Amino acid sequence: MIKVILAASPLKPAISYDYSNLLKPLEKLGCVVVPFDFGISVSVLGREGMNQELLALVQREQPELVIFVPHTDQFLPEIVDEINQHAITLGYFYDDMWRIQYSRFWAQHFTFVTTSDINGLQKFRDAGYTNVIYSPFACNPDVYRNEDLPKIYDVTFVGQFHPIREWYINYLKKAEINVLVWGVGWPRGMLNLEDMVRVFNQSRINLNLSNSVSWDIRYLIAPFRHVRSTFRAWRQAIHSFTRADVKTVESVKGRHFEINACGGFQLSYYVEGLERLYAIGDDIAVYASADDLVEKTRYYLKHASERESIAQSGYERTLHNHTMKKRLQDILTHMELD
Repeated sequence: MIKVILAASPLKPAISYDYSNLLKPLEKLGCVVVPFDFGISVSVLGREGMNQELLALVQREQPELVIFVPHTDQFLPEIVDEINQHAITLGYFYDDMWRIQYSRFWAQHFTFVTTSDINGLQKFRDAGYTNVIYSPFACNPDVYRNEDLPKIYDVTFVGQFHPIREWYINYLKKAEINVLVWGVGWPRGMLNLEDMVRVFNQSRINLNLSNSVSWDIRYLIAPFRHVRSTFRAWRQAIHSFTRADVKTVESVKGRHFEINACGGFQLSYYVEGLERLYAIGDDIAVYASADDLVEKTRYYLKHASERESIAQSGYERTLHNHTMKKRLQDILTHMELD
């Protein structure tokens, strides 16, 4: 039985991604998981004190593996180096595709790091690192589940506000397509996890909208929107030339798997590597532009049987290939800890 310390934050049921998609699947694999919420520890002890507390926990518990889910600069490199003397360490990265300098720095301190980028292994090798495990996002089907609910919404989107997402939504509305939106920054506000799963189940079309830099001139000079959205759109575009940590390309995200695990039909942005995970057109639908988004939304609203067939196929493939339990098992096997 493998003992694992999971250093992440937050680690609370119902609100924590890491709790649902790392802690619980690890337990289902038979691991003994010792949670360490570094956010709580930092608030009480400060950064230095939190790191010392984590080191003491490792020395006391003597786990085989310590998984770090860093946000920014919470962990001290010298403490991680010392923990390496007691256990295998894994840096579990989100968004390493565009947080390039950050992920490369930490690759030299962890025993292993993960990448969700389809080209991540080669990119790390080109930078001189071989301790990298390709592990795309997935989901926990115990949380994101098919509840077989009746469809009551035509088109929905759940996700944080971003100017380009606002532009896509307005483009649909101008085409007289009824679309409802929830998330941080939107007028309807956030949904809790239970309600979000219900929306995925109850929507005829679930949108998965990009929030990457766009140079579509129609987006950059879109009329009749708040000046702050226009300023943010131009600022992000300009920063893409001057900063290394600006999101200039999209990636496969957890949402691709979460919607499908709920049995929902998904109309998503295209990203390189998505076709290696799902059969496009059979398991998931993609759009290439704002006009294409409108056209395909209209098409799939009219063709219910085709839409439902795609949703069912995506659901089955997700349960078979794309659960977090399977992803974590693959990681443990790579580290020879299974």
